[in-house]
Amino acid sequence: MLTVHHLGKSQSERIVWLCEELAIPYELKCYERDSRTMLAPPELKALHPLGSAPVITDGELTMAESAAIMDYIIAVHGGGRLAVPAGAPGHADYLYWFHFVNGSLQPSVGLNLILSRSGVPEDSPTLRAIGKRNARALGLVEARLAAATYLAGDVFTAADIMIVFTLTTMRYFIPLDLAPYPHILAYLQRIAERPAYRAAMAKGDPGMELLLSLRREECAWGLRWSL
Repeated sequence: MLTVHHLGKSQSERIVWLCEELAIPYELKCYERDSRTMLAPPELKALHPLGSAPVITDGELTMAESAAIMDYIIAVHGGGRLAVPAGAPGHADYLYWFHFVNGSLQPSVGLNLILSRSGVPEDSPTLRAIGKRNARALGLVEARLAAATYLAGDVFTAADIMIVFTLTTMRYFIPLDLAPYPHILAYLQRIAERPAYRAAMAKGDPGMELLLSLRREECAWGLRWSL
């Protein structure tokens, strides 16, 4: 049995969502963050040496890394669905955007989080440089979504599952001002209409507000706003 080990408010929401979109059988085990450190509990850390989410177990297999897990589930359990095969229209776009998230966007946002919490002044050249990098990455996403309904084209794919965490739940950890990006905001409203997304979030993070729109607090506080 495929088991998804999900840490609340984490990238493992991608895996729960993927399973719901594919409508495949899976067992969901949820873990809460330590209330003091906000890190994974020992039970989740015991599954994999990195001690981070997501993690899946499937028979004798234990696997971490969300992109690798998604590739595995799509190939082994999903019959290739939600990926764009070689030779099909949009294949290169699918590959690019699928890997863009954890290769460019998420690391940049994550670095901003680490430096912000380390006491680096808000007006430091380093934070300004990271802010510009984030803006370039979000501008690239905005331009893509101005030209296409989804990242790989007209059809929803796993590339979309990859990016939504960074645009939504990640904002619980570091503010991300989406006001300048109307096409990203419109895209998130399309995501909000997907029953599988709603079902996954209700199962993995019940009661958590889904940050699928621009909130007043973000307009008022900009990059100083946080939860």
